[in-house]
Amino acid sequence: MNKLSTKIKVTGAGIILLITAFAFTSPGERYFEIAKNLDIFATLFKEVNALYVDEVNPNKVIRKGIDAMLSSLDPYTNYIPEDDIEDFRTQSTGQYGGIGALTSKIDGKIKVTMIVEGYSAQKNGLKIGDEVIKIDDIDITQLEREEAADLMKGQANTPVSLTVKRYGNPEPITLNFTREKVKINNVPFMGMVSNDIGYIKLAEFTLDAGKEVKEAVVKLKSQGAKKFILDVRGNPGGLLMEAVNITNVFIPKGKEVVSTKGKIEDHNQDYKTLNQPIDTEIPLVVLINSGSASASEIVAGTLQDYDRAVIIGQKSFGKGLVQITRPLTYNAQLKVTTAKYYTPSGRCIQSLDYSHRNEDGSVGKVPDSLKSEFKTVNNRSVYDGGGIDPDIEVEKSPMSPVAYALYAKGHIFDYATEFYYTNPKITPAKEFALTDTQYEGFKTWLNGKDYSYTTQVEKNLKKLKEYALEEKYYEDIEHTIENLEKTLEASKANDLNDFESQIKTLLEEEITSRYYLERGSIESSFDKDQDISTAIGVLNEPTKYDSILAKK
Repeated sequence: MNKLSTKIKVTGAGIILLITAFAFTSPGERYFEIAKNLDIFATLFKEVNALYVDEVNPNKVIRKGIDAMLSSLDPYTNYIPEDDIEDFRTQSTGQYGGIGALTSKIDGKIKVTMIVEGYSAQKNGLKIGDEVIKIDDIDITQLEREEAADLMKGQANTPVSLTVKRYGNPEPITLNFTREKVKINNVPFMGMVSNDIGYIKLAEFTLDAGKEVKEAVVKLKSQGAKKFILDVRGNPGGLLMEAVNITNVFIPKGKEVVSTKGKIEDHNQDYKTLNQPIDTEIPLVVLINSGSASASEIVAGTLQDYDRAVIIGQKSFGKGLVQITRPLTYNAQLKVTTAKYYTPSGRCIQSLDYSHRNEDGSVGKVPDSLKSEFKTVNNRSVYDGGGIDPDIEVEKSPMSPVAYALYAKGHIFDYATEFYYTNPKITPAKEFALTDTQYEGFKTWLNGKDYSYTTQVEKNLKKLKEYALEEKYYEDIEHTIENLEKTLEASKANDLNDFESQIKTLLEEEITSRYYLERGSIESSFDKDQDISTAIGVLNEPTKYDSILAKK
């Protein structure tokens, strides 16, 4: 089957290469080549299906060919079969039929990781940390998380039961729910980070994202907000029109937000703000990072081009491609890249050039030499070809290996669950902090638990040993290497102390989510968040804020 899959992949990629080769021929010749290659593909598969030594599954093999063909274009052009349509709609609308619970596979077990406020899961007693072992009468302990999630979903107003193991309960308990139409909030949190600074966390760009941001601004202004932080960090984007609507909250009606340009000129379009704004003068900071993509970059880039906001954080992802969906036969759909988008200054922030791949098939970033300079309204320089560059870059400390191991192996999660059941109450999320005594308790709790990890220094030292042995230098440096290994071992023994601040932050975010759900997890991080601290500092210095935006 591996050889067959390879053949289909090559054939699928070959179709694209041949089509590309004839991109500049006459339409008649081009369509002849398309028909010819499709005929070759069909006859090839018929022969393989008839003669291959093992039974061929046509659905799997042809799906591999389709996926290989589309992946040779870019990662965003995808085939969506009928079975996946509901998940695709959820991504676009933020809505699905379910109970309002998110799960993950942690240490091989399917556990509830978040409860959506106001829905059946919360109302009927499901808790973060519960291990789901049955859905209705189906044992899910051997299923993948996605399979279990599909079983929880269904038509609204239909019943479903979950049997869970819960910390402190000797026997599993069964909880009954009624599925509802669950709407995932685009704005999971809004609140005040100081007496006069409002904060809005924008996590999605599904339907009504613009409406939710508008309502958040109005509500926070009524609570005394005179400055705003809009946080799109980690937001991968979504509906383009919602990016236009969100930008419209802060810039006047009739202003260009984004234009799209593709192969079919008649489909090129300019998107302008359609409504009266809420506030065009209130000081604004937008937070971005490497996880901010697509619609997030439209919002950040447009506000930057109009010198309407100071952008703070790290360089954004750099996805400047637009996709549309087209219906296919058998209720399937094609999501296809049709255009690139451009911010008002004229820049496209796409960072990877999929049209010019390297010989090995990899994709390189747009080199600095090919990037062009553009100007904002106030004549500040901005550049294309590599995401949105923040006006103030905040250096991020990478997660330490010990913190990553504790998180990845589920120890942070499990400790937070036990903490919840042994501490009935905690302070408000914004004030919550683990005491030194509690952190020592966590370290004791870790005794006997596996959180082994390998540091980059250890990996490099291992390579050094391999090279030394290969090149016959090992005997000369053996003693030095042994001393280094002992030093590293002693250093790792102190990692729980050396990276205490980082580990505490992870614990505090996880613990507060048990009491206050997603709002608590977000709010607990405020005082340790470097980006937010920088934003508050800039907003509290009007002269600095104006100078960054080159305001006279």
